[in-house]
Amino acid sequence: MPDVHQLLLFIAAGWLLNLTPGPDVLFIVSSALRSGVRAGIVAGLGITAGCFVHVFSAALGLGALLATSATAFTLLKWLGAAYLLWVGFRMLFSGAPQPSTDFSTGAGVQPNRTLRQVFMGGFLTNVLNPKVAIFFLAFVPQFIAPDTANKALAFVWLGVLFNLNAIAVNLGWAMGAAWLSRRGAVQRGMHWLDRVAAVMFIGFGIKLTLSDNPAR
Repeated sequence: MPDVHQLLLFIAAGWLLNLTPGPDVLFIVSSALRSGVRAGIVAGLGITAGCFVHVFSAALGLGALLATSATAFTLLKWLGAAYLLWVGFRMLFSGAPQPSTDFSTGAGVQPNRTLRQVFMGGFLTNVLNPKVAIFFLAFVPQFIAPDTANKALAFVWLGVLFNLNAIAVNLGWAMGAAWLSRRGAVQRGMHWLDRVAAVMFIGFGIKLTLSDNPAR
């Protein structure tokens, strides 16, 4: 187990990394902007669930397979890229979002988008991204002491801690985006915000297709 100094450093680094915009943050923000704070929170929980899959997979050795096997990495990369592109193009060609409740509550959900669908969208956005698995393999072991008896258990413990800390950051993104959506100018520009988010999802998908296995 890391000492107190290392543990605090691990927590701080995790918060900073979760504040960095990427597909996960974009999904939370776009969900909250379109459907209210509850949808943003549920999107964040879906993403956290995806992170748990990566943590336990890495502890079982599946993450190492992605890091060393070009075929496994490429397969998951193309699945993840295809999903991000699908999300982007679906948003790009859909109509302007029409929330079913007043934005003043920040609790509305679009009639055609249930919280279950939002959760699964966040889950797939994360779990189909092989770079997340590689990230955990590269980041977490730095905080495991060389003399640790059970490194797999330490890896899981730190991975769980990282994910639990990320919930607060994801909640902040969701609440911030929901608050922003209640501003009149933002409501009037929701159509264009939707298009910007769509283009960003497409960009993340293209970027993922062009990424190489970091281990190569």
